[in-house]
Amino acid sequence: MRSKSFSIADLVRKQIFIPIAALLLLALFNLIADPSFYKISFGYNSAGNPVLTGYLMTILDYGSEVAILAIGMTLVTAASGGQDISVGAAIAIAGSVILRVLVGRGGSGPMQRPVILAFLVAVLVAMIFGAFNGVLVAWFRIQPMVATLILYTAGRSIAAWINNNELPIVTDESFTYFGGFIPGIPIPTPFFIVIICGILIFCALKFTNLRLYTQAVGINESSSRLNGLNPEFIKFLSFVILGVCVAVVALIKVSRISTINYSVIAKDIEMDAILAVALGGNALGGGKFNMTASILGAYVIQFLTTTLYKFNVSADALPAYKAVVIIALVVLSAPTVREKISSLTKKSRPAVKGVS
Repeated sequence: MRSKSFSIADLVRKQIFIPIAALLLLALFNLIADPSFYKISFGYNSAGNPVLTGYLMTILDYGSEVAILAIGMTLVTAASGGQDISVGAAIAIAGSVILRVLVGRGGSGPMQRPVILAFLVAVLVAMIFGAFNGVLVAWFRIQPMVATLILYTAGRSIAAWINNNELPIVTDESFTYFGGFIPGIPIPTPFFIVIICGILIFCALKFTNLRLYTQAVGINESSSRLNGLNPEFIKFLSFVILGVCVAVVALIKVSRISTINYSVIAKDIEMDAILAVALGGNALGGGKFNMTASILGAYVIQFLTTTLYKFNVSADALPAYKAVVIIALVVLSAPTVREKISSLTKKSRPAVKGVS
């Protein structure tokens, strides 16, 4: 009979180790620096509904946007070995479409059509733009960042054109539920939305061959083709799925303020989504992925952002502070670094004889 012993080296090798370690470090830092960071208060929002407030609720709220994008970005990264830098601009387009359907071009007032209809139209539009990127990457063999640079550059102008460069405003209070709070539920709605998205992608990965095919194409496109797969379609599909995630985040974004600011909405969110994937220990060159680690990485990114705001880091300096910390975390999450740490841990561990 052979004994099983817990090894730090084994823990370090696990892909989810880095986001968990980063989360614990940030949690410990805030606990030491200012324990009030974890204070959660019970209050009322502007509509008079009971809500929970505090830094942790902010992390759950805004981290959910990045987590939803990280789902699609993980699939794109795994299949294509590249990243989509146009998701922020695509969110602006989808958000503009939602408002156009609800109140008309440049209109202001109550909703003229159901939210579900506006959302489905936005999903369709976002999938079309995702398909456009997918075609460029899969069939025209353009590097993903270069292919998505087109929409990154033109997307916000397209979003403004959809509403004639005017700012539609939805006056219905019910529209704010998607990006705020549902009456009687004190937890931000985006957190429930990310749970739904997580369940859907879990079922897709569990009960279909999506995970297997995506990883196969990302690891070796030629071998996957010889085994009967269609690498172009798998890459194309990953961008289309990311388009659905974009539409969901767009609904949350425009619901928060009941209108849109074309130049500011979802600004730089693509960087957070890419960093969430990297922080999850997923290889940015494609291949195997861990969706749970990516989603957790998204909340770590928001945890870091909220921490920096807590300590009065100015908005202009925020990217610089985030970059320093993220570079360190991403380097630590690199497979070669984890293997090196694992080997060093093994060498320093005293030999343990097995029991037979």
